[in-house]
Amino acid sequence: MHQPEAATHSLLIGYLLWIFGFMGAHRFYDGKPLSGTLWFLTLGLLGIGWLIDLFLIPGMHRRAERRFTPGVKDYDLTWILLTFLGLFGVHRFYLGKWITGLIWLLTGGLFLIGYLYDYWTLNEQIATVNDEQRRFRP
Repeated sequence: MHQPEAATHSLLIGYLLWIFGFMGAHRFYDGKPLSGTLWFLTLGLLGIGWLIDLFLIPGMHRRAERRFTPGVKDYDLTWILLTFLGLFGVHRFYLGKWITGLIWLLTGGLFLIGYLYDYWTLNEQIATVNDEQRRFRP
């Protein structure tokens, strides 16, 4: 019997990150780095795009669920760690990236450039770690 796979992206977390939508957190979370960067640079299209996203989040969430596969490392937890503690590298420690975690800790998220880089690539970083974990499992 086929068991349903665990969810990768929570709608609740999407809305929680929407609160920080003026910096694009919810768009990055749902795998939309280009528009996330636009929101980051324009404060959510001066707030207008941020309000519209309140209604678009369910669709973005469904697409993210189809795109990313679950694994040992939790997408939601990693995104919360990045959003709230990313400057200290806590999300990198969680993913087992100790060296870059220390670099983020000592440089404030690599002078914020690394912080933005992680917003762009975090879903792929999690997927890579999960794929590696799956490959080495008996």
